[in-house]
Order: sequence, then C-alpha cells, then structure tokens
Amino acid sequence: MAKQRNDVRIAFINQKGGVGKTTLALNCAAGWARLGFRVLLIDLDPQAHLTLSLSTTLGDTSLERIEEHTIEMALRREKPLTECIFDVPTEGFSLVPSHIDLSFAEGELAQELGRELLLRDALESLETDRFDLVLLDCPPSLGLLSLNALAAADEVVVPVQAQYLALQGMAQLIRIIELVQQRLHPQLRWNAVVPTMVDSRTNLSREVVEQLRKHFPSQVTSCVIPSRVKVAEAPSHGSSIFGYDPGGLAAGEIEDLCQELNERLSLEIPLPDRTS
Repeated sequence: MAKQRNDVRIAFINQKGGVGKTTLALNCAAGWARLGFRVLLIDLDPQAHLTLSLSTTLGDTSLERIEEHTIEMALRREKPLTECIFDVPTEGFSLVPSHIDLSFAEGELAQELGRELLLRDALESLETDRFDLVLLDCPPSLGLLSLNALAAADEVVVPVQAQYLALQGMAQLIRIIELVQQRLHPQLRWNAVVPTMVDSRTNLSREVVEQLRKHFPSQVTSCVIPSRVKVAEAPSHGSSIFGYDPGGLAAGEIEDLCQELNERLSLEIPLPDRTS
C-alpha cells in the first residue's frame, strides 16, 4: 500500500515549449481533486497561460485583486503565499496565479541571496495540513523559476511530446535535476515521464514512445496522453477536461494517469470522511 504523505510537491517541467505541460498540470490537478485530494496549483510561468485559462472561474474575484496577489508577490516577499491563493470552485482545487511581470522579476530575483530557495521559503508559510498536493507548473526554460520549483519539489513529472525532437533537451534537463539533487535537494525524486500529444496512428508517435521507454525504462508511464481536440479546446472555455467533456475519452485517460501517478509517487487517496 502507498505511504500516506502530506503536502507532496510535484513539479511539472520541460524546458521545451508546446509539450502540453500546462494542460497536463491543470487536468491532473482536476483529476486528483476528483479523487479527494486537496490540491494547490501554482502557476510559475510568466506567460501565465494557466492563470488565463482559469481566470473566468475564480468566482467573484476581480482581475485587479488577482494581479495584486500573484506568485511574483510571494517570491518577492511582498505578500505571504497564503494571501495569493484563490479557490477554483468549479474544479475543486486552488490556484496561485502568475502574471507577465514575473518575467521581469526573474532577473531581479537572481540578485537575491538564496535565490534558488525563494519558492521553498514561500511554501513554508502554508499550513502543513491544508493541502495534500502542491503542483508547480514550470516555465518552458531552465532558469531561476524552474530551479526554484526543483528545489522546492518532492517529485518531478516530465511531459514529453511524441514528436521527433522529444529526446532533444532531455539530457540537459536530467543534468539540472541531478545538480539540484547534489547541491540543493538530495530528496528530490524523478519517477514520471509522461508521453503527451501521442497519435498512435502514426509510426513517428509510436517510435518516439518506444525510444522514450528504451532510454527511461523506469520513468515512462504506462499511460500516454493522446492528442485530442477536446483537450485543446477545454482551456479556452476556462475549464479542465473534466469540466468541458467529463464523459469523453480524454477525461478517462487523465483519470488513469492520476491513478498510475498515485502508485509511482506513493500517493494515498485520502479517506472520504476526512475533515477539510
């Protein structure tokens, strides 16, 4: 049986853009929430695509209030992280939003003492029993924000698009993960590579997945995420796949992936009668 762990932090990371990382983080957050986990999703990407996708679902919260309570404010120590958390009632999880200003802040934060640990320090303000899972949606780069995510995370999930250049850059990402393990965070674990945008009808997709399994036999998930129109459409409707097409194939595929990640990451589904 999986061991019960509280406040498990999971970084969704790949420095290559367009691999479906943000969409996967969003859908996994919703999938885990449906399983009973209390989930906090943190948008660490200055492009703020995750925040934009959910901005219409934050209840009566004004855009001005969101922009004044972002992950940038928490990293700058201008506001505690607890004040930057917004409920997403339609999805059952919570969000710390991002903003384009984070791209400018990254350069300034690089001058801070202990700059790689700013996120870890910010997370210390969270009550240890408030969330079961904290998901970190990283930017498509290996800069300071991604280093902060790795230094703060317990687990790493790497979405990899099933296309020709999928393996390009993986060696660099692995080196960064190993450096963080050696110098900052020995307990960091890397147990999940998720093939995304898979089209099983093409030889290319099948060959890429085979190559991933060959190079990373213990990390590549059994579940793969196919390329589906409904998945691409859902964020434009301010929703995860569960809110947009709950009975569709894609929702079932995310459910299966969440169950597999529970095993890989040693996550135990919370008891249904647990007090919130």
